[in-house]
Amino acid sequence: MKIIRAEIWGIHLPLKEPFVVSYARFESMPSIILKLTTDTGHEGFGEAVPDEHVTGESFYGSYALLEKVILPQLKGLSPFQIEEVHHRMNLALKGNPSIKAAVDIACYDLMGKITGMPVYDLIGGKAHDSLSYPKVISIGSSEKMSEAALAALEGGYQHLKIKLSGDAVFDIQRLQAIRSAVGEDVPIRVDVNQGWGTYETAKRALAQCEDLNLDWVEQPLVPEAFAEMNELRGSTKTPLMLDESICSEIDLQRAINTRAADKINLKLMKSGGIYPVINMAKIAESAGLKCQIGSMVESSIGSAAGYHAAIARKNIETTELTGPLLFSEDPGNLTYKIPFVHLAEKPGLGVDVDEQVLEKLSECHKIVEV
Repeated sequence: MKIIRAEIWGIHLPLKEPFVVSYARFESMPSIILKLTTDTGHEGFGEAVPDEHVTGESFYGSYALLEKVILPQLKGLSPFQIEEVHHRMNLALKGNPSIKAAVDIACYDLMGKITGMPVYDLIGGKAHDSLSYPKVISIGSSEKMSEAALAALEGGYQHLKIKLSGDAVFDIQRLQAIRSAVGEDVPIRVDVNQGWGTYETAKRALAQCEDLNLDWVEQPLVPEAFAEMNELRGSTKTPLMLDESICSEIDLQRAINTRAADKINLKLMKSGGIYPVINMAKIAESAGLKCQIGSMVESSIGSAAGYHAAIARKNIETTELTGPLLFSEDPGNLTYKIPFVHLAEKPGLGVDVDEQVLEKLSECHKIVEV
């Protein structure tokens, strides 16, 4: 059984409303959808969401590299040869994890469909009965964010994830307003997306967070600041999570060696897909670190892949794969029933892909013989 054909769609997923983080404002999300076909007629789907701010990947550059560099590496391979697939991709191209993730996810979707098994059963089976997700609140005024938080709780959410701007003074005001609005018992997670910049700024901001009962603060500093993160951990009782700092096993080992984090946010798009992320989760577990599977705002395809990885590992305790809830159109049909996601007990990812939606959203489209 060999992979013989690939089909690529370059699309922009329309957001219901703009998504704002410390480093960017998004009106839509770039996505590259991949379909791999075997000589037995089986089809598997994968997704890449390139992000220039996190992995240095651009939409059009990633599309071209996937077509011209990565897909030729699949010649003669079965989707079950996932180790060899990654070996060849990594030899052919340094970095560029999101397009490698697209191939990886499509291979796992194929493996599941060929064997008649959900992806999670291929990587360890269910370690959790269910997975919940937070309401992610993007940056706005204190009043607007507080209103959004209250609306989320009224809508059935149990956890909140608050995006912050990087202006520490206003960020603390936002957090204080939200905590006052929702009460003391609602779990709140905070994501600074590198925005607090310097150690001293982050230290002052964290000191003002001490009485806000936060679950954790994510990525307050730039990705390279491992030593400073270790110092911050010693200055606060609030747990600290690393995200943008951790794209590879080497990054993770550095975080472990420097004791730079209490928790790790793993993402398929940062690290190359399900196979490397499962390996990283095992490394984190050996160091006593709990993990989360985070989101690059993927469609149902990439989000389902993340949930399969999360549900199969005990030390992956939280998720935030809420991209499909943010889109006005999605080529897949992952099922959300707030605050839980429901993975279909079907072969592969369990997601049905509507190729008519792909055609409608497509900016570029190509069929490649492998």
